[in-house]
Amino acid sequence: MNFVQTLRHKVTDRAPADKYVVWVVLALAAAGVVAVYSAVTYLAEVRAGTEPVHFLVNHLLRVGIALGAMGAVSLVDYRTLARYSRIILIGTLVLLVAVKIVGLFSPGADRWLRVAGVGFQPSELARLALVFYVAVLLVQKQEYVKSFGRAFLPILVWVLLTVGLIGLDDLSTASVVLLSVLLMCFVGRVSVVQLVGLGLLGAVMAFGHIASSPDRAARVEAYLGMDLFASTSPERVLDTQGERYQSRQARMAFAMGGLTGVGPGKSVQRDFLPAPYNDFIFAIIAEEYGLIGAFVLLLGFCVLLFRGYLRIARDAPDPLGLILSVGFTTMIVAYGFVHAGVACGLLPVTGLPMPFVSYGGTSLLSNGIMAGVLLNISRHTGEQSPRRGG
Repeated sequence: MNFVQTLRHKVTDRAPADKYVVWVVLALAAAGVVAVYSAVTYLAEVRAGTEPVHFLVNHLLRVGIALGAMGAVSLVDYRTLARYSRIILIGTLVLLVAVKIVGLFSPGADRWLRVAGVGFQPSELARLALVFYVAVLLVQKQEYVKSFGRAFLPILVWVLLTVGLIGLDDLSTASVVLLSVLLMCFVGRVSVVQLVGLGLLGAVMAFGHIASSPDRAARVEAYLGMDLFASTSPERVLDTQGERYQSRQARMAFAMGGLTGVGPGKSVQRDFLPAPYNDFIFAIIAEEYGLIGAFVLLLGFCVLLFRGYLRIARDAPDPLGLILSVGFTTMIVAYGFVHAGVACGLLPVTGLPMPFVSYGGTSLLSNGIMAGVLLNISRHTGEQSPRRGG
C-alpha cells in the first residue's frame, strides 16, 4: 500500500467532523476575503503605492494556510498534541521573552519576531500552548483538584507567567486568555474561591499595566470620558483627533451603513480608520452591508459558541476533550465579540482581530489550529471508552 492509499485510508476511516463548525469557518473566511479587499483599497493605492490585489493575494495565501492547518490538525488526535503541550509552552515563553529584547515595533506594540524573513506574534502561539497545558494539568489533578498547593498553585504559576508576559505588550489578548482559562478551570471543578482570587489578581495586574502606560491609560480615559490617571492629560484624552478618533470613525461607519449598508466596495470610512482591514474590519462590514450584514456575521460566532459548548464539549469522549473545547471555543468567540464591541463603541479600543475575518498572519494560523482541534474532538464523540489526556 503506497503513501497516498495509506493517507486516504486514514482520512476516510475517521468519523466526520462537525460540519457546522466547518461551514461557519469557511463562511467567515469568505466574508473576510471580500471585506479585506474592500478595506485595503485606500491603503494600497494611497499609502503603499500598489494595487489592492497585492494585499488580496497575500490575504488569500494566509487564509489558505490557516484553513490547511485547520484540516491537518483535525486529523491529528488531540491527545497526541496534548503530550507535547508543556514543551511547546516553554518554547513559547522563551519567544515571549525574546520579543521583549529583539522584537519588532508595530503601531500597537513591540510584539513581533522575525525569523528567516517571516514575522510572527509569539503571543498567538503562547495562548494556544497555555490552553493545551492547562487542560492537561486539570485532567491530571482531578483527584485533588480542590487542593490549592497540589492542583491550583502549579496551574497558577503557568497562567500568571504566560498572561503576564503577553500583557506587557498586549493587554487585550492577555485578558481574553485569562477569561478562557478561568472558564476551563471552572469546568475542571477548581474551587470557585480560588477562581475568584485569580480573577481579582488578574484585574489588579491589568490595572497596574494600564496605570504604568500613558497610552493605555489615555485609551481607557477616552472610553470612560473621565480623568483617572496622573500620567495623562485631559487635552490628549478629550482630543477628537487623539484617542477618541478611531472609535468615533468606527461609529460613523455604523451610522452610514444603516440597516442594509451602502453596498460592497463603497465604504467611505476605510479612508479614515487607521486599520480598517484588521482592527476595524467589522465596522467596514457594517458600513457596506448594514446592521443586517453585521448581525449575520455575529450569528456565525453564535453558531460556533453553540456547537463548541453544547455539542463538541458536551459530547467529548474524555475530560481533556471537554476542557479543550471550552477553552478554544471561548477564545475564538470572545475575540469575535470583543472586536465587534470595540467597533460599536461598547468597549475601549483594543486591537484584537476578528477571527477568520481580519487581515493577518499568525492570528489566522492560530485560529485555524484552534478550529482544527475542535473538529478533531468532534471526530471522537462516538468513542465508548474515553482515555485520559496528559
